[in-house]
Amino acid sequence: MEVAKIINKLTKYMEKIQLMLGVVFLTVFFVTILIQIFARYFGIPVIWTEEVSNYSFIWSVFMGASAMVNRKGHFKFNFLLLKLKEKQRIILNWMINVILLLFSIAVSYYGIQAVMGFWDYRWVALPALKMGYVFLCLPIMGISMTIYLLNHISQDMQNLMRGDW
Repeated sequence: MEVAKIINKLTKYMEKIQLMLGVVFLTVFFVTILIQIFARYFGIPVIWTEEVSNYSFIWSVFMGASAMVNRKGHFKFNFLLLKLKEKQRIILNWMINVILLLFSIAVSYYGIQAVMGFWDYRWVALPALKMGYVFLCLPIMGISMTIYLLNHISQDMQNLMRGDW
């Protein structure tokens, strides 16, 4: 029982960090878009804003998507889920989480491959920055989703074993 509490605390802490990163990157996105608008209005060439806004938006989306998996707030069709009895609903949720777990493991693996493959590529407008930092959001999202889903799967299994339905 202690392990479950530790894992729940860890996932809540991870979620807070991811949401904070998502907000930071969304703020960077918004600010760079404003800079881009004002620069175009005043005829000042600012070429770095497009890349920064694109990559910060990607990071914010991926961090938010992972946090939503933990909150079970991701997109899903729940028509069938609402028609099932409680035990069947837990089993269906467990099956969905297993499928999502396989997906997140694949994202983790191929995300690591992408980071290693693109690490030394450079940004066009800011060549001091490496593309590997952009692709780093893939394994971070995949690994954190894997942790969240393992937690959900273990909770579903505990509920089934205890008969909590």
